[in-house]
Amino acid sequence: MWPTIVITGRPNVGKSTLFNRLVGSRDALVNDQPGVTRDRREGVFSIGDLRFRLVDTAGLEDVFDNTLSGRMRNQTEIAINDADLVVLVIDARTGNTPLDKHFAGWLHSKSVPVILVANKCEGSFIRSGEHYEGYSLGFGNPLPVSAEHGHGIQDFYDTVVKRFSSESILKYNELEEPVNSEHLKLAIVGRPNAGKSTLINALIKDDRLLTGPEAGVTRDAITIEWNYQGYNIALVDTAGLRRKSRINEVLEKLSVKDALKAIQYAEVVALVVDGNNLMEKQDLSIARHIIEEGRAIVIVINKWDLVNNKSEAVNFLNDRLGTSLSQAAGTNIVKLSALTGRDIEKFMPAVLKSFEVWNQRISTAQLNLWLSEAIERNPPPLANNKRNIRLRYVTQPKARPPTFVIFGNRPEDLPNSYLRYLENSLRQKFELFGTPIRLNLRKGRNPYN
Repeated sequence: MWPTIVITGRPNVGKSTLFNRLVGSRDALVNDQPGVTRDRREGVFSIGDLRFRLVDTAGLEDVFDNTLSGRMRNQTEIAINDADLVVLVIDARTGNTPLDKHFAGWLHSKSVPVILVANKCEGSFIRSGEHYEGYSLGFGNPLPVSAEHGHGIQDFYDTVVKRFSSESILKYNELEEPVNSEHLKLAIVGRPNAGKSTLINALIKDDRLLTGPEAGVTRDAITIEWNYQGYNIALVDTAGLRRKSRINEVLEKLSVKDALKAIQYAEVVALVVDGNNLMEKQDLSIARHIIEEGRAIVIVINKWDLVNNKSEAVNFLNDRLGTSLSQAAGTNIVKLSALTGRDIEKFMPAVLKSFEVWNQRISTAQLNLWLSEAIERNPPPLANNKRNIRLRYVTQPKARPPTFVIFGNRPEDLPNSYLRYLENSLRQKFELFGTPIRLNLRKGRNPYN
């Protein structure tokens, strides 16, 4: 396991900007509004051949109750307690605030070493030397850095390396991360307050993510590495997705963009639905987007223990999917309670089943046997000029999702209703449930067709 470095400080000092600079990506949301980061975000950054585990935190606030701010502070404290090194970030332009001084004193009571970084030091501000005011916090001379522009990052690297003996760094880096033959990126999505973060906490058996009665607690798309029966799972928690017409704030737009990107790069997407508000219009819209992106899908009905008439709810759900989302018919549906853990063990088998189908390849011989049977049961209709449409050959060029190409003489004249018939027949024949399928038509090269 690599050394763990935790970035902390009061809100709006540039912690997430520094995190993005060090890991070389824009994973963490950045905005001028204080308190953008809520959950701990982890990444890896390198100094030469050395690797470090980097943790971005919500920061430190003088709150200890069970409010959202209090729960955010608790998450930060957990991260600091597990750290090998803490990076305390201050805003050099505002100088030492009472909150900076309060938490500097708190960090002095910890046994973990601390590096003080004075952020937002650009241009002439560094030459003025005003950032040295941070010296009074008791962690030595602050490192002048501009996380946004990259100034002072090399000095930061040198200081980090000096804080660890060369022997200890080499010992950390020689312990390789476990290598698994199977990898799976699993995104958890849904409307606000459906229980996405609670589901992940229940899976990993740790209160790793902030949860609460407030809608929209999660903002960033947070990735958590988890091992399940030999699978190296990247669990991605996302912000709740509301209808576009209800999204006004810039920060929420950034959160939604982050969630949509998580769907794009996932392999399996679990759509979490509130059991008390089954498959509303927005749930269907999210499901369609998952299918359009070509991701395997699992539908999770959360809070199932609170549903009074379960048989009526199941009938409604099946009818809703059949009429409004035919592409998802037959999809794995898991009914559970993330809060109590009831039936949580059914979730991952459903995910792995959808993942298996998403990767499935079918032999050309089997496909052509299916095609001949499908045509025999229901021949293609006549084209506009009364000539027969002949479908001659089918093959699968790729999986992830399963993609098929049918060759014929007049594919452009084949009506959409017959294409839907072929897709449904193909799905039923080979049990391609829980994944979108792509069915493309190509004109044959035979000049006598």
